[in-house]
Amino acid sequence: MSTENLNQQEALEKLKAMVDKIDIGMLCTYPEDGYVHSVPMSRQEIDEEGNIRFLFSSESETFKHLQHEKKISLLYSDISNYNFLSINGVAEISKDQALIDKYWNKMMEAWFEKGQQDPHIRILKVIPSQAHYWDNKTNKLVTLFKVALSAISGKKMDIGREGDLNL
Repeated sequence: MSTENLNQQEALEKLKAMVDKIDIGMLCTYPEDGYVHSVPMSRQEIDEEGNIRFLFSSESETFKHLQHEKKISLLYSDISNYNFLSINGVAEISKDQALIDKYWNKMMEAWFEKGQQDPHIRILKVIPSQAHYWDNKTNKLVTLFKVALSAISGKKMDIGREGDLNL
């Protein structure tokens, strides 16, 4: 696996492409007891600065944890293509009705019984401070072939790349 650190615009484009492609990630908060609390979340948007937004509830454990610790992590895995992304950042919470209206869709009705006007709906904005990615350069079949060939031949095969995304 080769290392390919990306900077500024190139890093931002990689971050956006991976988050858009994978969509659902594990959102991790840090409760006072020290153990990580993780929940699967589908992003609503990743903006031009790389900030990732979600709709969530002020009654959730995630919300409670963010009241005392704004650090947050996102972990994305596309195991079918061997693509992975780890993001650390800080959280901002708002009740911006314009954004709630923008992001509202039928799927949200399952989470918010009172609909779009539910008083517990919040916007979670994750502002990335650091990110790291792993991806392969080819499709899964070629990657598996290279791994097998490397194991048989003893020669190191370049099966992908990983690196920091310096935003």
